Amino acid sequence: MPKTPPTPAPERPRGRTRVIADLVGDVGAVAFRRFGFTHSALIERWPEIVGETYARHCRPLRLRFARGTKEGGTLAIAATGALAPMLRHVEPQLIERANRILGYAAVARISIEQGAAAMAAPPPPPPLPGPLPESATSSLKAIADPELRATLQSLAEALATSSGPPKIR
Repeated sequence: MPKTPPTPAPERPRGRTRVIADLVGDVGAVAFRRFGFTHSALIERWPEIVGETYARHCRPLRLRFARGTKEGGTLAIAATGALAPMLRHVEPQLIERANRILGYAAVARISIEQGAAAMAAPPPPPPLPGPLPESATSSLKAIADPELRATLQSLAEALATSSGPPKIR
């Protein structure tokens, strides 16, 4: 008995493609809710709320509301020891900026947990490029386009200072 060719699967209607940034918010929302954040914008835009200098020394911990409400909450902030009094001086501005980003009066008070912030150290600067081997320098001289030559030379210098395969951070 001859085999019949398989029937093709019905074609799904294709919808509009979605930007990856739209999907990431949905994925992270579960983790944010688990740790007390229903508003991921506070974490994502923290440097915009407190400023770059303060953002290195403090971070939002949680946003808690009274039972049954979603406004007038308390934002808990972990701060390094010396920064806590400084944050008290700018508390009204922090509340105003957080509420502006969230779009409504979600934050009414701020509680600061002094010394609770374990801030990550900034990454070390990349090593300075060293001199290129003669074989690389001689092969670059044959390239007529100066912009391409400069780009390839910087790539060769970066590869000369690295060890092992590239690391994505």
